[in-house]
Amino acid sequence: MTATATHCPYCALQCAMTLTASGGEVTVAPREFPTNRGGLCQKGWTSASLLTTPDRLTTPTLRTGRTGPRHPVGWDTALDHVAGRLAGIRARYGADAVAVFGSGGLTNEKSYLLGKFARVALGTSQIDYNGRFCMSSAAAAGNRAFGIDRGLPFPVTDLDDADVVLLAGANVAETMPPLLGHLGGARLIVVDPRESATVEFARRNGGLHLAPRPGTDLALALALLHLAVTGGAVDRDYLAARTDGFAEAWRHAAGWWPERAERVTGVPAADMRAAAELLAGGPKTYVLTGRGVEQHAKGTDTVSAWINLALALGLPGRRGSGYGCLTGQGNGQGGREHGQKADQLPGYRSIADPAAREHVAGVWGVPAEELPGPGRSAFELLDALGGPGGPRALLVFGSNIAVSAPDLGRVADRLAALDLLVVADFVESETAALADVVLPVAQWAEEDGTLTNLEGRVLSRRRAVPPPPGVRTDLDVLHGLAVRLGQPAERFPAEPAAVFAELRAASAGGPADYAGVDPDRLAAGEALHWPCPADGPAGTPRLFLDRFAHADGRARFAPVEHRAPAEATDDDYPLIATTGRVLQHYQSGAQTRRIAELAEEVPEPFVEVHPDTAARCGLADGALTRVVSRRGGTTARVRYRPGLRADTVFLPFHFAGQGAANRLTNPALDPTSRMPEFKVSAVRLERVT
Repeated sequence: MTATATHCPYCALQCAMTLTASGGEVTVAPREFPTNRGGLCQKGWTSASLLTTPDRLTTPTLRTGRTGPRHPVGWDTALDHVAGRLAGIRARYGADAVAVFGSGGLTNEKSYLLGKFARVALGTSQIDYNGRFCMSSAAAAGNRAFGIDRGLPFPVTDLDDADVVLLAGANVAETMPPLLGHLGGARLIVVDPRESATVEFARRNGGLHLAPRPGTDLALALALLHLAVTGGAVDRDYLAARTDGFAEAWRHAAGWWPERAERVTGVPAADMRAAAELLAGGPKTYVLTGRGVEQHAKGTDTVSAWINLALALGLPGRRGSGYGCLTGQGNGQGGREHGQKADQLPGYRSIADPAAREHVAGVWGVPAEELPGPGRSAFELLDALGGPGGPRALLVFGSNIAVSAPDLGRVADRLAALDLLVVADFVESETAALADVVLPVAQWAEEDGTLTNLEGRVLSRRRAVPPPPGVRTDLDVLHGLAVRLGQPAERFPAEPAAVFAELRAASAGGPADYAGVDPDRLAAGEALHWPCPADGPAGTPRLFLDRFAHADGRARFAPVEHRAPAEATDDDYPLIATTGRVLQHYQSGAQTRRIAELAEEVPEPFVEVHPDTAARCGLADGALTRVVSRRGGTTARVRYRPGLRADTVFLPFHFAGQGAANRLTNPALDPTSRMPEFKVSAVRLERVT
């Protein structure tokens, strides 16, 4: 019997757990840790079931033609085939004809080596990851306001003493339930078009629910800023000492009096005033945002509007108050810091910065001029596959884009147009099912590595059990391909410790500096939050206490204005579909749909509909309906939801095939973050006979 201290494979709260392996079985027990304090959600409790899923992949498979089934092959055959095809495509079409798609679920080591592999072994600029669909708008807004992007610039335990917390677009009761243990003493203001489990929790504790029409969150934030100014809640001393640009931001908010905002958002002006009074009255106040305000074609501006409100109240950079973004994926923070994002190099450096290129190239041992420049963002990359001037080959690590990308019909066509699709995964995901080559890799409890949670805290993920015979790690795969593509073996180490040592050197001096994150300090249990320079203190748990990260040390207001969603409703598509998660499932569902306990509770796609709306469409509770947008349709079972807006329907995005919610979603992109508009799709409901 062996017991291993590690962390959950799911969300960015990264709850601590102990895995005990005995007689071929693995059991889970929660472990005391600041984020979860001895608790786990249902997904965490059942996570060990993933290790013995019956359809686990253990042998590489490939198909030699464009059609027909894949057949099992040895590792050398598979890697030789992939490397040969990649080399041939590069020789014929150029380096950018090969693309790489990563994940916010990969460890820091994998994220780092994947970015290095793309830019050095392949020489391509075409690399991005699924975090573009998750955190990119908040990252852009955070950088714009504060000069740096870290989800929570304070430890999650600071929320324990909060008086008031505004949650905009975040259903934490289902997406990260242990976080509720830190919010129980606060009055919550929940901004969500549906009456979620978080809304129910807030009401039990005397909180408020603001239910805006999807796509109008920015107008609501402007109205709350208007009320803060006209109600005398603005901290003028803070504005003068620590910020710039308030006057211009106020010029946009000045016209958003509550009654005007009510006509746009549907939120009663009286509720806005009640929320503004709560925000003004709590000495310990936080504003937290999530995917609900980010996944829009104006997501960056929407997050900026909530940051503007927080700055006007004097919250960021003060002990006991603040602004933060609730990172979604397990390594959503670390995954965007070390080079798998199209425009970034390790340490959260810009790939367009000559000094950053010189530093990283020096660590990698290559000329800086040989590093490619910025590539396409995630959806733009997928949309270019197989087309003129677009990539002809795609390597996918840790992502299930055949379920998670917007406008899935369009993405499926692009994947089918590729000359080569290679997927590294531990199960036959919907994306793996389309691949020409599938490489079976280790999963979370079968390998060592580090992750960075929503607080910017670096954590150790420890191997509890060996992978099944025949399975390799992602680092092994990248090493094997790099060597076959002509790279020196030592340039692409396969041991996590060696990769992390190199990551620390590559990140040194960057905004996300990991140079001081020594493995011995991690093993000793030190709380190491980046930036953690080699010659500095034990990390930085609280950013901005003395200064913001802009050169002058001041925060920036962003002058933002509300604009309509990318598409409008009409007589043919009179309703708005918005998407999200449920407690029992995670992301594309490739993991949780394989766990019997979770799948039994939520076994099929559903659509939440207000009973009055359902009656007008002739739909009974429990009936099947076809939800149709201008891009496609999905079939789901009707669930009556009296607490939902009558003009809105809600679908979880965890399901595949004809039940995939992303058959509906709009790929319209935010001009800054390149985030697609997942949260607003004009739809109609059709009866299914």
